[in-house]
Amino acid sequence: MLVISGREFRANQGLYLGLAASGQDVLLKSRTSGSFKIVPITEDDTLMSKKEYFAMIDRSLQSVREGKGRKMTIEQVNEILGI
Repeated sequence: MLVISGREFRANQGLYLGLAASGQDVLLKSRTSGSFKIVPITEDDTLMSKKEYFAMIDRSLQSVREGKGRKMTIEQVNEILGI
């Protein structure tokens, strides 16, 4: 794991983003803001807040309670998910 300061990151941002993109663990330490791990976003990541995520689950559960859901086999779910 590579540990760098905020100043070092600002001076060589492209280098460290490239290292993170290639799989290197990059830890950015700041005296005022704490520590951060720089990692690339993958297709499995979601850009959704925890609040939005749970709201989506609540809406889905409400739809099922209202009879708007449909039964699916595990094979159908896997097919939709591309698994």
